[in-house]
Amino acid sequence: MITPGIEISLEKIAHNAKRLKELYASKGIDVIGVTKVVCGDTKIANALIKSGINILADSRIANIKKMVDAGMQAQFLLLRTIYSQAKDVVSYAGISLNSELSVIKELSKYAVKQDTTHKIILMVELGDLREGIMPSDLEKTVNEVIGLKGIELAGIGTNLACFGGIKPDDKKMGYLSSIAQNIEDKFKLKLEFVSGGNSANYDWFMSTNDVGKVNNLRLGESIFSGCETLERKPIPGLFTNAFTLIAEVMESKIKPSLPYGDVYQDAFGNTPKFLDHGLIRRAILGVGLQDVLVSGLTPMLDIDILGASSDHIIIDAKQTDLSVGNTVEFKLNYGALLSAMTSPYINKKYN
Repeated sequence: MITPGIEISLEKIAHNAKRLKELYASKGIDVIGVTKVVCGDTKIANALIKSGINILADSRIANIKKMVDAGMQAQFLLLRTIYSQAKDVVSYAGISLNSELSVIKELSKYAVKQDTTHKIILMVELGDLREGIMPSDLEKTVNEVIGLKGIELAGIGTNLACFGGIKPDDKKMGYLSSIAQNIEDKFKLKLEFVSGGNSANYDWFMSTNDVGKVNNLRLGESIFSGCETLERKPIPGLFTNAFTLIAEVMESKIKPSLPYGDVYQDAFGNTPKFLDHGLIRRAILGVGLQDVLVSGLTPMLDIDILGASSDHIIIDAKQTDLSVGNTVEFKLNYGALLSAMTSPYINKKYN
């Protein structure tokens, strides 16, 4: 393949999606597939759909537009709603997460103009301190939302273990269920979605005896990386190697391990420090920080990453015999996968 590249196993992704959908369905929870880490890649989105996932979510309306234009047979959920994009949100996403009344009113305006109904899920703040309405303000917001034309209050949701790293547990999910029940009782309505969170909810799900009213989770990382996201532990039965980064050796020479001369800042404003290990086989790979989050890479050979510049990764090849033209494979964590899939310089190969 053309390097640098990323090999993508659609079969492994589909397997993970199907297994997770079946797992969560065992307690009455449906799964939304989140495509943001793969930039709404249509081949990957299609693999999710074929695995039985019928709602796809993304944080970028451009990615949703790409999937809609490709004819993906799914509903689409926008994970973040920006005021200035309200027209396109209504045009391309049937559902969106919201926490600001001014944005919802703008969605209402365009829904009326387009003679359609746009579903919203109101996000509730439960401690992670990313997006969400404070619980004390929720009833007032709901009261205004249900009076807006072109808007359907489809559910409530929350986001945990993202910005603040706050763990979803029985207390948090129980509170969300009680909030949902209160809204249904007070306003005499039935919520289609009580969306309890994301891939971080795995431990809660596996340990809880009662999921309450939570009937939905938004999953990305656990599908693509095969792990939960509180401690990045692999989920039994899932593949953790659906994506592999491949880089080519550009140079391989015996050189000192310690740079020599007066040390100042590097290309990124850092003052580097190195240990002197004598002469080593240093190899340079044709991929760098402009392509991928290097700190999120784990080499699949017995080598050490010494550092990176914009276009290069420098490694200690140790006892590995690497020649120019050879390739080195890496596993990627979520941050590395996000950057690699976003980079226009990383060739994508599907198998």
